[in-house]
Amino acid sequence: MNLVTRIEKKYDAIVIGAGPVGCVTAERMAKEMGWQVLMIDKREHIAGNCYDMTHPSGVMIHRYGPHYFRTNKQELVDYLGQYTEWIPGNYIVKSSVNGELYPFPINLDTLRQFFKQPGLTAETAEALLESKRFKIPQPANSQEFVLSRVGEEMYKAFYLGYTLKQWAIHPKDLAASVCGRIPVRMNTDDRYVDHKFQLTPAAGFTSMFRNMISQPGIDVMLNTDFNDVRKDLHPGKVLVYTGPIDEYFDHKLGKLPWRSLHFEFKEKEQEYTQPCVQINYPNEHDYTRTVEIKHVTGQKHPKTVISYEYPRAEGDPYYPIPMDENAALYARYREMAGEETQQNNVYFCGRLAEYKYYNTDEVIELALGTFNTIKNKYGNK
Repeated sequence: MNLVTRIEKKYDAIVIGAGPVGCVTAERMAKEMGWQVLMIDKREHIAGNCYDMTHPSGVMIHRYGPHYFRTNKQELVDYLGQYTEWIPGNYIVKSSVNGELYPFPINLDTLRQFFKQPGLTAETAEALLESKRFKIPQPANSQEFVLSRVGEEMYKAFYLGYTLKQWAIHPKDLAASVCGRIPVRMNTDDRYVDHKFQLTPAAGFTSMFRNMISQPGIDVMLNTDFNDVRKDLHPGKVLVYTGPIDEYFDHKLGKLPWRSLHFEFKEKEQEYTQPCVQINYPNEHDYTRTVEIKHVTGQKHPKTVISYEYPRAEGDPYYPIPMDENAALYARYREMAGEETQQNNVYFCGRLAEYKYYNTDEVIELALGTFNTIKNKYGNK
């Protein structure tokens, strides 16, 4: 990886942000089009929120929360596989309710345990839930959505408290899509997700992204705020912007609100302390979940590290807040961004730039799509 501390030459493309979107677009433009590319990031590292690092204990941790790579697309696995070896991802999550650990997302075993009916089958469990569901044909918010899926008891046990902590907003004031992302399964599949490929980079995400951008034509400038060097940036062809869209426009229309997170990492003098990678705490503690990422990384180490995740209002932007007024404000910024693309060849891509929560696989696909748009305009080498 070629680090630079100042802009010393002309670049075909400048990429703001060295997270997944930045790394993928930079790699494609350099490798496929032969462009000279400068990447700029205000943090001291690459990989964005996928950044993993070695804790002082020697245990690898995910600095900004767990990243569980999953996809149904072989071509995505193959593309990233140029830059990493893969190991299986062990993505098992449980939820702590009334002193017991339940499989989550809710599945047949969760229902058997929660309702104390060990003999439930898929058919009888469906009938049980049907008797508890609220009849809401078109849920207008997250509360209505969950009540229409699992009824009031499970809503209060698994969803209400977690949502209040995560967003500081009542589920009735959040879009139905917030809780709608979480499935309810009528089988005993206890995996967090059901994608065909559930993998993790063998040496970590940071290593994968470092390999991706360690090639001729890519320079990387860290510890640099876009606004501090903006007047000095004159890309020959395009600028790819992956930061907050409202920040690009100097918050001209007002600030888009984000939910942030605070992490505490605690070293433990034992190999493992949790039965799985993640435990959710909907109704107890100020933190929403604890993560023991060793279950995923497969690292062999006599110690372990637990991450405690505390949602908060201020700090780095993590989650766009899905409310109608925020969507309306983003739509106005999106219109401005479209004009900026047409007039100045600035391409906006990613979670921050599109004010939308994306999984890692989704955001990499978006980056590849943005690259294809650029390639179609400018052609090959």
